[in-house]
Amino acid sequence: MKLTRIGKHLIANRLRVRKAFPYPALARIERAIKASEAQHAGQIRFVVEGALDGVPLFRDQSARGRALDVFSQLRIWDTAQNSGVLIYVLLADRKVEIIADRGIDMAVGHAMWERICTAMEVEFGHANFEQGVIAGIQSVTAYLTQHFPRGPHGVNELPDKPVVL
Repeated sequence: MKLTRIGKHLIANRLRVRKAFPYPALARIERAIKASEAQHAGQIRFVVEGALDGVPLFRDQSARGRALDVFSQLRIWDTAQNSGVLIYVLLADRKVEIIADRGIDMAVGHAMWERICTAMEVEFGHANFEQGVIAGIQSVTAYLTQHFPRGPHGVNELPDKPVVL
């Protein structure tokens, strides 16, 4: 456990999240998710967490480990076609993780998700948070459209509204 990481997480707060993702940006991200899901059978959730606190922080939980917890807590795995995708941002670490349900992950693979995460992290490094997320959503959309085309009875199984933790 690094003291610098603990320090970053202790000083990161909701105000920093709101600065990086103000309400209008979150609304545009929600619209991008809705537009994306109109093109495929996947279900996208976007979650931004300002910082870890308590046990996860002092256990030195990784962004990926936390993303897996959030994927489970929000029941993103609970879709008819196993087509849920979480785009998770841990703002204090400026880390992005994409967790895809088994149906999608088998078709797309971890390497593709890593490329999208890296591109988003580069944008975050330039303080382009909203643009980075929307570009990430568009990249995820390309893979979902290819591997999970929208059927005639497309149902929106998960909320499109971004989650701020």
